[in-house]
Amino acid sequence: MKFFLMGRNLEDLRSALTAADLADQITEDAAKADLIITHGGDGAMLGAERLYPGCLKFPIRDAATAPLCPAHGLSMQLELLKSDSLKKTMLPKICGSVNGRCMKAINDVFIHNRDYVSAMRYNVWIDGELYGKEIVGDGVGLSTVHGATAYYRSITHSIFRTGIGLAFSNSTELVNHLVLPETSVVRVQVLRGPCEMVADNSPEKIELQEGDEAILGGAVEIGVSGEPDGAVANQAAGDLHLAVGEGGIEAGHHDIGFFGKDDALGGKLLLQLGRAHQ
Repeated sequence: MKFFLMGRNLEDLRSALTAADLADQITEDAAKADLIITHGGDGAMLGAERLYPGCLKFPIRDAATAPLCPAHGLSMQLELLKSDSLKKTMLPKICGSVNGRCMKAINDVFIHNRDYVSAMRYNVWIDGELYGKEIVGDGVGLSTVHGATAYYRSITHSIFRTGIGLAFSNSTELVNHLVLPETSVVRVQVLRGPCEMVADNSPEKIELQEGDEAILGGAVEIGVSGEPDGAVANQAAGDLHLAVGEGGIEAGHHDIGFFGKDDALGGKLLLQLGRAHQ
């Protein structure tokens, strides 16, 4: 197996791989890699999946900026990788589409006002039922469970562990944030723009003008066969299937690396984990 390295402080990672007798598996050509190891924070993993969807991922936190707990040090993670002891799990993606263009995200998709001194006005439907009429605010967005501790938490001061989260940023009137079923579809109609749709930490933006409508929801998923411990994707959007070692997972807080593959329709990011503490 060949590794391609991404992120910051890669010399630290190279040294650790050398100490683990894995240095000969490093390649400088991402096209030849079987596994992309990211070194940094969540953003490094999000960027790697955006640049190389379809290649297995093994994100490792950079101890210089995000110290690992003693039980989950870098050497232990690399030993799990070397001994093929990691197990596979999956995270769902969500997507936002407008005017024939689509953005996929592991954390969240948001629509924001482009002009910071002028609020956007918009209507929101949930599964075809009008939820908010002419809402005035800075933006609206949809989050996965994994993204619940990211921007969603900053807006709502809360997190969730199942479903998908709908958040309203700086609305002039009270609009309740919602945790919706994973299969829900949200439609946003822009009444006053211009606005921009963004996904995760991608620099790409899609502009929306007055009258444009965006659809936010779970990306379509296809079944993935042959996964251990029942880690198989369902057709229903938003399903989260985990096959881990000891302990559970706290959304957005992981010490152990991830390992996985984006399916043909971009519905799943598969992640590989050793142990994760609650």
